[in-house]
Amino acid sequence: MYFYSSLGYLLWILSIKLGTGDLAKYPFLNEASNYIRDTHFDFEELNRPEIEHIIYRAAKKIDVEITKGIIYEELEKYEVEILTFLITLIMVKSIGLELVLKKHSLLEAIRAEKFLIEDLKREKNQQKRRLLLFKIFEDLFKFKVDIDSENHQLFKVKVTDYLERAVQFHEQEWKLINRLVHKGYVYLDADETVRLIRSELSTLIYNRVKSMTFSSLPKAIKSRVDELSIKFKPMYEVRRIYTTTDYPPCIKHALDVMAIGENLSHSGRVMLATYMLAIGKSVEEVSALFHKAPDYNEETTRYQVEHLAGSRGSRIKYSVPSCKKLLNENLCFATEKCNGIINPIQFGRNK
Repeated sequence: MYFYSSLGYLLWILSIKLGTGDLAKYPFLNEASNYIRDTHFDFEELNRPEIEHIIYRAAKKIDVEITKGIIYEELEKYEVEILTFLITLIMVKSIGLELVLKKHSLLEAIRAEKFLIEDLKREKNQQKRRLLLFKIFEDLFKFKVDIDSENHQLFKVKVTDYLERAVQFHEQEWKLINRLVHKGYVYLDADETVRLIRSELSTLIYNRVKSMTFSSLPKAIKSRVDELSIKFKPMYEVRRIYTTTDYPPCIKHALDVMAIGENLSHSGRVMLATYMLAIGKSVEEVSALFHKAPDYNEETTRYQVEHLAGSRGSRIKYSVPSCKKLLNENLCFATEKCNGIINPIQFGRNK
């Protein structure tokens, strides 16, 4: 009998509460929203001098995320974290750039993911671990996760729930045939379990921003928003990042995904980078193609492109993946113009 089907378990889980440290790390939880409501926090209070530090912190958090592509790791007491989260959402909404919103939502999800992995690995109290699983996985996403009774570092999820989420990953290790499956459950470690909900958590934050409405901004926030808008607008306005029509359909599709700020799969990024390097683009030009990706990190991207170019690591230059491989990874968008080629690099040469 599945653990979560127990009425006794549900009554027990409702009888205990998260600590303030948990609310600091996971300010998107329903309990954090209840905290704001219970304190009768008024929008105009954001103009008070004692809130200035939190507004500055929220602006800094957004700036670090958007310009550097890294998560803001500083953690303060829960009251500060909850208000920082709220003000950050208000600022992102007010900036009004879709690519900024997508990037912030993803990095906020990755930040929570980091804390959750640490908690699931290091927390010795099994009741506390189960509480986190319930509050984040089931309460927010209706996704049931249990701790393996024999190995407490393993987690089990229903095969159907796993497949519903793993379908977004193209790497071979996420294929069901490569997973440990027993009696209808897939067994995962903490990193893998939490990774499954990154997209849903990012979407949750994205939707919260989209649904926000307010008639005017407090002056203290508006000045910060104006500064960030001026900085981000030239970087993140949506426009096509290629002009030629001679790219193969798979490459055009990848560039279009990049242009609207969506995340391209790892395999898709390898395809795009190796193709551009093969046609003579520089490492700097190729790295710049990924600038609008929500998880873009300048240093990491450059290192990876240099590795593919053969100037790092093994010093072996990577070839462009074959059309057959791209087809198997759902990256092929062949048209009649492909004319039977076996590698994207051949596109147009028969002309």
